[in-house]
Amino acid sequence: MTVGDLGEFGVVNRIAGRLPQGEGVMLGPGDDAAVVAAPDARVVVSTDLLVERRHFRLDWSSGYDVGRKAAAQNLADVAAMGAVPTSIVVGLGIPAELPVAWLDALTDGFREECAEVGASVVGGDITRSDLVVIGVTALGDLGGRAPVKRSGARPGQVVAVAGRLGHAAAGWALLEAGAVIGSAALEEAVTAHRRPSPPYQEGPRAAGLGASAMLDVSDGLVQDLGHVAAASGVRVELDPEAFTVGEPVVAAAKELGSDPLEWVLTGGEDHALAAVFPPDVRLPPSWQVVGRVVEGEGVLVYGREMGRGGWDHFR
Repeated sequence: MTVGDLGEFGVVNRIAGRLPQGEGVMLGPGDDAAVVAAPDARVVVSTDLLVERRHFRLDWSSGYDVGRKAAAQNLADVAAMGAVPTSIVVGLGIPAELPVAWLDALTDGFREECAEVGASVVGGDITRSDLVVIGVTALGDLGGRAPVKRSGARPGQVVAVAGRLGHAAAGWALLEAGAVIGSAALEEAVTAHRRPSPPYQEGPRAAGLGASAMLDVSDGLVQDLGHVAAASGVRVELDPEAFTVGEPVVAAAKELGSDPLEWVLTGGEDHALAAVFPPDVRLPPSWQVVGRVVEGEGVLVYGREMGRGGWDHFR
């Protein structure tokens, strides 16, 4: 059965029927708009767009993978502001010949990624499209905290990261090369490309620890920290010896003859968090100090010549 067989309202009803609503949802799918509680009286909002063949491939990723990835990259943006995600709304363009089973898996992916943070899918829109196009808007609650922006870095502070770096880039490279995925480590890298695992809880935790700047690493650490440097009017210096390179990244680099640290520094889509903290803050083990903030501009990686690096939608 295809989504064309169901028709527009059949598709809407099928999606809504797979989406239970959390306690913070005052009115879910079914009306012109949803109503979500905002205990803090402020709402954090972020939105992203994913397009088939640009952000994912149907022969590389299942509907479930795509659903989790689409939700994750938006929920991570909310966490990077120091907020707790509460809900998402989804805009969906799909071909009429798309199998209903793929749509069900996509919906399940949205639902289960949101469940990681106690959020709900509260509504959205659907239309016919030649390719699968997904727009997700995520909402979050600051819980009384100030939002952690990109512009708060100051000389003398330290730079730290939480979550995986380089895994998704390694997985993409393996798939692009048509490599044989013959070990658990390589499979883990490929899974990281298909389905990121952001450290959601570390966003609000970092805010509570006094982080003065933070962002989600979506386009590559060097490129993303460049945004912090520019917004704050400072220079970020990274120590390549401070990074822990995961076994999946090492295994993929060995398989392809690549430099694993290049993926760690410039690979995107892991949705780790990078934050700047006062130098005297005692960080939990989930955060790894990898650099410092000094006067100047841009991002320097000791001992390495770095090009533009990172992801750019128009390159």
